[in-house]
Amino acid sequence: MEIIDAIILGIIQGLTEFLPVSSSGHLELGKAILGDNSVPEESLLFTVVLHFATALSTIVVFRKDILDLIKGALKFKWNDDLQFISKIALSMIPAVIVGLFFEEQLESLFGGNILLVGCMLIVTAILLFMADKAKDTNKTVSFKNAFVIGISQAIAMLPGISRSGATISTSVLLGNDKTKAARFSFLMVVPLIFGKIAKDVLSGDLTYDSGNFTALSIGFIAAFIAGLFACTWMIALVKKSKLTYFAVYCVIVGLIAIGFALFYN
Repeated sequence: MEIIDAIILGIIQGLTEFLPVSSSGHLELGKAILGDNSVPEESLLFTVVLHFATALSTIVVFRKDILDLIKGALKFKWNDDLQFISKIALSMIPAVIVGLFFEEQLESLFGGNILLVGCMLIVTAILLFMADKAKDTNKTVSFKNAFVIGISQAIAMLPGISRSGATISTSVLLGNDKTKAARFSFLMVVPLIFGKIAKDVLSGDLTYDSGNFTALSIGFIAAFIAGLFACTWMIALVKKSKLTYFAVYCVIVGLIAIGFALFYN
């Protein structure tokens, strides 16, 4: 893999993991517009490296929150910290079920299905627009909310549905505080990412070519830095109700994708 390709893919992964525009959807659109041969295929190892980078950027941004949660959990009392961790675990269940039992069906939706991507981007835009108009509250995510948000995260496995957009919007529409909704959304994905990394590592499918070390390192750094920026920026945008800009963007890209699929594909 070329260094420039590693940088581009790293930045895309870092930004779209947190910004509500769907990383999977943009990758599918890129392949369709540029052609499969023009967009370098990500090896499993490179994908794992980029996911690890974005997970690490989340940990850095929320390092104080994570340390507080760990300290609180080690008290072995049913306190706010242990309850929050339990809500995170509960939110993971829908995505884990989909990942374990419907992996093949899900993968069949990837591979140039531009019409689906376009339609799902429109759905993402609607969710973002509705969330931006919701009134801010001081409500904290409940256990019931956590499971519902988890369902939206599972649905966001579809290409074109933004994970961060779907989970934050669902949380806000359930009446939760916008800043707390963003915090919960970003923290809930960390164990899922590490779970996926562990699954890929244990599968035995990872292959390493020492010649790709530079590209892997550059891609990791690009994804990590972009992730730090996007995660911090997204929290501020949600708090200030600026998601409508991303909704407009998703509508425009979604309509272009639909038009491309219907008339030029």
